[in-house]
Amino acid sequence: MTNTVSRQVLPTPEVLRPWVAGIGSVSVAGEQTEPYIHLPDAATKVVVRIGENGLRSTLVVGPRARASYHLGKRFISCVEVRLAPGTARPLLGVPAVDLVGRAVPLDDLPGPAARRLAHELRRLEPADAMDRLTEVLPERLATAADPSRTELVRAGVDALSVRFGRLPGQVGEVARELAVSERQLRNLFAEGVGLSPKHYARIDRVRTVLSRAPSVAWAELAAATGYYDQAHMTSDFRTLMGVPPRSYFTGRLPEATPCAMARRGR
Repeated sequence: MTNTVSRQVLPTPEVLRPWVAGIGSVSVAGEQTEPYIHLPDAATKVVVRIGENGLRSTLVVGPRARASYHLGKRFISCVEVRLAPGTARPLLGVPAVDLVGRAVPLDDLPGPAARRLAHELRRLEPADAMDRLTEVLPERLATAADPSRTELVRAGVDALSVRFGRLPGQVGEVARELAVSERQLRNLFAEGVGLSPKHYARIDRVRTVLSRAPSVAWAELAAATGYYDQAHMTSDFRTLMGVPPRSYFTGRLPEATPCAMARRGR
């Protein structure tokens, strides 16, 4: 039997939109025959899932600086809540930089905020967990967040992101526009995103390449996403994805390794 991965974008309740960048469901059926690809991702996610043994778990998945390729993905279904920039610390009690490259049980995080959330979600079905988050997060986050810092980091993220008809800004230019030093901008990104402004911009550009290729010519795509030329785009893509664009889109992927969470039986 071939492994089937089904993904679905779920609607984000209006009251969560200031704090949640998106919600999705993922389900896996059958035996793993192809690599499960984790793309580079600047977002921190709260994941509520049901494993193949029927056990529920709630995880925090931090930003991924580079792609990884795994076999042995052992879960049945999950709901992923992508946190908006600046949400990690007020919701989880830790800066996003402490979560980079990690998948941590929610109740393993230090401090009362994460443990409280883990207790509230532990026994719920993924769909019920969303209802609970809708009830408790708006008031909790409005109290815990620093509005000025949140506004700054989100403005920085927007300025460094690829938009239709607009090239992303340079880090120095963005800092000047926000009236902060480059060091202050790096500190804001470390706390609110987990990555440096430069690395965030690299991930955003590569993910844009992934979403638009191969329907757009490589040279045109490089120009549209802010690269100096196609060679620079190829080099950046290889660094973050492990293979150049043409290899990725023709299925010549790096060797997959067993998923660490599967090895631990989670």
